[in-house]
Amino acid sequence: MSEPSPIGRAEIAAAAKQLADHVRVTPVLRDDSLFGEQADVVLKLELLQHTGSFKPRGALFRALTSEIPDTGLIAASGGNHGLAVAWAGRRLGVAAEIFVPEVSPELKVAKLRELGATVTVTGALYDDALAAAVERQQITGALDIHAYDHVDTIAGAGTIAREIDDQTGGVDTVVVALGGGGLASGIAAWCAGVTNVVTVEPESSRCYAAAVVAGAPVDVEVSGVAADSLGAKRVGATNWRALQAGRAQPLTVSDAAIIEAQRRLWKQVQLIAEPGGATAAAALWSGAYVPDAGERVAVIVCGANCDPASVAATA
Repeated sequence: MSEPSPIGRAEIAAAAKQLADHVRVTPVLRDDSLFGEQADVVLKLELLQHTGSFKPRGALFRALTSEIPDTGLIAASGGNHGLAVAWAGRRLGVAAEIFVPEVSPELKVAKLRELGATVTVTGALYDDALAAAVERQQITGALDIHAYDHVDTIAGAGTIAREIDDQTGGVDTVVVALGGGGLASGIAAWCAGVTNVVTVEPESSRCYAAAVVAGAPVDVEVSGVAADSLGAKRVGATNWRALQAGRAQPLTVSDAAIIEAQRRLWKQVQLIAEPGGATAAAALWSGAYVPDAGERVAVIVCGANCDPASVAATA
């Protein structure tokens, strides 16, 4: 039997109230040509959020509910979370120091510097950057804003599911990409007992799917086209509890399916989605997830931070 979720609807509603003047209410898109006329599917366009991903919701909520020292904010990130922390720092007028791995695209690193963050590129993958950030935080005392494993980060991400309900009148299933679990666990925390949650991971980076098989978080190998944004070696402990309490169902897709989803989003609706941002949609287009007749589905397109030319060239 799973443990109780670390957060619920009350905490997410409180986060939504505090974030209301700061983050965008991103639109939903319904287009029968995307998944076929028999499918009742909407896209939640969270790639239109500040900094090009869902991450500002959790990062800013964590900062707003914390005492920020003079040394400011610190975080490790594959790129998108770092952008959100840098954006939050600029918005609040405090410094931000970001550690990213070598796998992070140069586009994201350049954006971090444009936002005024101090950036250190270190290690091969996210967990390597995280270790360096933890060591640095112990020296500076800056406020650590974890990319996914914190109740405030989860609550901020959960506001997306609340918006989907407001915008659609409610759906049967939310399909969401999963890296370390911050976004998916926030969705699961809002949806628990009411709406099905399907998580989608790359076959080459499947920390939640592996944890479900093992019955607890375990380390996995990380590689593939979405490693910068979905490349956590282990699902977060707090995220695991929320995902299990929400009965989130894990699926995996191939890198080829993710690239095809990027291509379709650009060709059919002119949306530039990074690999991680297109991963949830890949589950439907690849057949990894097939909705039942009449099932109402929301698919979260969660990130846009990639070179547009890399997507347009495949269309």
